[in-house]
Amino acid sequence: MPLAIFLDFLKLGCVSFGGPIAHLGYFHRRHVIERATLDERDYAELLALCQFLPGPASSQMSMAIGYRQHGVAGSLAAFAGFTLPSALLMLAAGLWLTDAPDNAMLASALHGLKLLAVAVVAEAVLTLQSRCCPDTARRVLALLAAIAVWLMPGTATQVVALLGAALLGALSADGGRRTGTAPAGDQRHHRWAWIAFAALWLGVWLAPGMAVFDTFYRVGSLVFGGGHVVLPLLGAEPLIRTGMDEATFLAGYSLAQAVPGPMFSFAGYLGSALDGSLLDGLVALAAIFLPGWLLLLAVLPLWSRLRDRPRLANAMAWVTAATVGLLLAALYDPVFSSSVAGPADMAAVVALWGLLKLTPLPVWAVVLVAGSGGALWG
Repeated sequence: MPLAIFLDFLKLGCVSFGGPIAHLGYFHRRHVIERATLDERDYAELLALCQFLPGPASSQMSMAIGYRQHGVAGSLAAFAGFTLPSALLMLAAGLWLTDAPDNAMLASALHGLKLLAVAVVAEAVLTLQSRCCPDTARRVLALLAAIAVWLMPGTATQVVALLGAALLGALSADGGRRTGTAPAGDQRHHRWAWIAFAALWLGVWLAPGMAVFDTFYRVGSLVFGGGHVVLPLLGAEPLIRTGMDEATFLAGYSLAQAVPGPMFSFAGYLGSALDGSLLDGLVALAAIFLPGWLLLLAVLPLWSRLRDRPRLANAMAWVTAATVGLLLAALYDPVFSSSVAGPADMAAVVALWGLLKLTPLPVWAVVLVAGSGGALWG
């Protein structure tokens, strides 16, 4: 059974272009309409949980579907199948860029990908703002989070912004409680998953020589609002800022738009590009996905009770709004400030944005246009 789950999600991982929302559509068509492994109500329940938790929503959805079919082994099989294609491509890209000889054409191609990153992040900000900031209070919160990061850049400011948003959201809820239905899932796993999640948080702070695991595990624990939010969180990490230049970082972000599967596979590129180490790439991949998997196993049996607590639900909604502000801050620094050097660059950004929004071209084709156009123009 785990092998069948792996092969099923491997097929999805090879064709799931278009980002997390598109991935969720593929899952719905495959497991609700075609195979009927879930009904509409079960799918909606799992989707609400995955959007509530920090981590990669589409990857957590694959894990949750696999878990419903074959427990923990099923969740790992589904994750491995869905992630494998993008992980291999991004690991290879990170290793290739590390070993590639310096030349003007490659530098120009990377610059074209950096300009595409400006268009992609701008579009992500607009999309997330409309979805995650539906009222004035949350729009103001997003702006305040962005201003805070601009004035005091760094990981600490981002964490404080997320914690402050959670507190404000909890205080602004009415505090009432509705009665939930019986818990779903296997109660055996949630305790050890909580223990492992907390122990790893403590361990990465105390154990020396775990900088790569520490960086990516913490970021994976703090991502709310979709895969694009890894950009500001990883971009603020000292290991990333000192280990590679902005061109390499943003080129990898643009490449991650072109591959199928989860955006979090960007971690494999970054880990392997830090010092040309395949092992670091694999560690980064494992570390960024691990907290989302542990939290899913920890919360799934309790979800039907937790979802009906207005304070908790509102806290998470406000945290998601704050992440829009973090992404807005990243749109300026490092994405725009390190990419756009004049009117020609700005014109290229607008043209690439137009290709994304106004034409039927898939994202991977726009990535090819950006890279090849940059190389030829340069």
